[in-house]
Formats: sequence, C-alpha cells, structure tokens
Amino acid sequence: MKRSGRRLAVATTVAAMAMSLAACGGGSTGASEDGKVTIHVQAWKGGGAEPANVAEINKAFEKAHPNIKVDFEYITANDTYVQKLQPELLGGKAGDVIMVDTDKMKKWGASGYLADLSGESWASRIAPDAKPFAQADGKTLAMPMELIGIGLYANMDLLKKAGITEVPADWPTFLADLAKVKKAGIDPIALPDKSGWTGSSVFQASGSTTVYQKNKQWDTDFLDGKASFNPDWKTSLEQLKTLEDKGYVNWKNEIGTDEWSQGPQDFSAGKSAFWYQGAWQVSNIKKAGFPVSFAPWPGGAEGTKPNGMLFSGTMWGVNSQSQQGDAAREYVKFWSQNENLAKFLEAENAESPFTDGTTPEATETTAFTTAFKDGRYRILPSNSWYAAAAETETGSKIQAYLLGKASAAQTLKDIQTAASAK
Repeated sequence: MKRSGRRLAVATTVAAMAMSLAACGGGSTGASEDGKVTIHVQAWKGGGAEPANVAEINKAFEKAHPNIKVDFEYITANDTYVQKLQPELLGGKAGDVIMVDTDKMKKWGASGYLADLSGESWASRIAPDAKPFAQADGKTLAMPMELIGIGLYANMDLLKKAGITEVPADWPTFLADLAKVKKAGIDPIALPDKSGWTGSSVFQASGSTTVYQKNKQWDTDFLDGKASFNPDWKTSLEQLKTLEDKGYVNWKNEIGTDEWSQGPQDFSAGKSAFWYQGAWQVSNIKKAGFPVSFAPWPGGAEGTKPNGMLFSGTMWGVNSQSQQGDAAREYVKFWSQNENLAKFLEAENAESPFTDGTTPEATETTAFTTAFKDGRYRILPSNSWYAAAAETETGSKIQAYLLGKASAAQTLKDIQTAASAK
C-alpha cells in the first residue's frame, strides 16, 4: 500500500509514541494485596442488546483462574468505541484486552498498540481462510472469535400463509415466493438501508454466489488487475433493482429506514415475510415467538445452491502497553478453547474460526450452517479491497443507483474505484 510521506511520518511518530508509552504501562494497575491480578477488558459485545454469553464466559474464566479478576467494560460499537479507545491507547490507559475487528487490528497494530500473539498455542489452529483477517505484516495480532453469517431471514408463519414451506435457495424461486407472499396481502421483504449497509451487503451476498461460484479466486484476480466489477458483478447489482421493479420493495422508503434499530423491531413485529441482516440477530428475533429461518441469499440460477456470506467479526487483542500481559494472554487463550468459545458462538449463531472448532447447531440456522459445512461460503474481504472506507463508499454509490441517480455501469465503475483506493 502506497502512503504519502506526511502520512508515513505521522504513522511513524504515533508508533514511536505507543512504544515509548509501553514503558510507562497501561491497562490495569497490578496485583492487589491478596495476590489477585485484575485485567481490564473492553468490548462492544457483552452488553446492551448483545450480551453474547460474555458474562458467563468471564465467570468461568475467573473460576478457572482464581488469582485473576476480570474488570469488564461494555462500550457501544462503531464510532463510540473508537472515540473512547483511541485516546486511551494513545495515553496508555486502554484495557489489557481489547476487542477489535480486522480494520481496527490493522490500524492499532500499525501504531504499535497490539502485542504480537504469533507464538500463542491457539494461533496455529486458526483456519487458513480466517488467518489473514487476524494478521498484519506476518504477525498474528488478534484471536478471531467468529466467522459470522449475513443473510436472509424468513418468518415461516407468514410464508406458510402464502403456501410456502421452505426458504428459497435460488433467485427464480425467490422471486416466485415474493410474488406469492405479496398476493397473500403480506409485505414481501424489508431491506432498510439508511446507512447504506443493507444495499451494499445484499450486493456482496448475491455476489458470493453469482461471482464466486464461477471464480473462487476473484479477490486475488481483482487485486492482480485480472478481474473487474463490470461485468462480473452486474447481475448482483441488478438483483437489487429487480426487487423494486417487481413491486417488492420501495427503495426510497427503505433508504429512509434505519437498519440497526427500526429494521429488527419491524421484523420482530411480523411486518414482513423476509428481511436481511446478520446472524447475530437470530437470538433476538427468536424472542418474537414465530418460527424463523436464517439462510444464504438465494442469488443463483434455478436449481443451484447458494453460497453463504461470512464476515470475520470480533477478535481479542492484547494491549502491548499492558502491565498484566501474562494474565491478558491467559484470558485470550481461555476464549480460544472450544468449550468456552462455543458459548459465544451459540449466542452469536456464528461459525468457529478454528480448524478443530465447534460450530453450534440451531434449527433456525440449519440452511446457513449446512452451506458452511459443505464449503459453500465466502468471507467478505474486509482485510483487502472491502475495508471500512470501501464498504461505506460502496453503500453510498449503491444508494444513488437505487434512487435512479446513476446507471449500473457508472455504479460498478465507482465501486471499482472505491475498491482500488490505497
């Protein structure tokens, strides 16, 4: 990745500051009079609407390690999390163990804030296709906690009213089912897209089948200049417009609806037969009381089976400035053990990122888990061309396309530009 001289100088200065701060220490303050060590853990899972069995796992850790106490701090995700941790890392005051994703791992790792975990016993167990998301410059800087699906939700009660007994697996069947649902007087599908995430994500989910079943090496080919979005992703983009052309969604309304708050509420209230979101919502949707199914986006040709789309989600990193580095590493090691991580995966309805990992079974996620076990899946390249900035830009460009402000060709060109940015 090319960087300007000014950016390189800033990055070098920040990294130097981080390393010098390590000598001053950070995180928790050391052992108490009774010999117990306290580690401060910061995360955006484990509280709010996503407890994810974190408290249960922390309790089990303390029982297994009676001399280590966990001081757990839940922080709201996204901007709030970054705005809190960034100055704390700079000032040497962040937690001993901090939750990261691939984007944060790369940025904070480059600044020297994350310890090298390459020598940990669990590092060699990371699945080959999950390993790149936890590494930077050849070093393992985080322990992946999950590979989590993003796909299609179905309210099976509403489908039954329309005479449908199973979730569609291909595009022609999906369109036919949407028509049946609409004819039955039921809102076919909800795709709230206020932040641009849903449109961009459905585009990616469709491409997981329409693009990657033809070429599993598409990411490598794109990065090598051997593949392009136009025409490879044209079908995936046009599927979004088809849903409106056939009267199943109104994109102007969807773009005005928040996907993170209103979306889950509306689907839980039974307002649509289908909905699109991540598997992390399964546990909450189950509380609504109707049978629900979570499956890969049915984007392929008639008679084909779809690929599931996975996201390399949360990971644990160890603060390089921690005064309790050994205890922090023990905490991460505990999470890597199948019997402990399984509790988190069960709450998240996610797949294990380890070669010998245990992926939980659930009736609601059978279709998605089956695709994963069959090897019919693709992991979003959030470590390369679909990093945070490209994802945001892609969502914005797709919104413009859905509102009729840009052609398919122009949109694919703009996405290519965003994905190629250095």
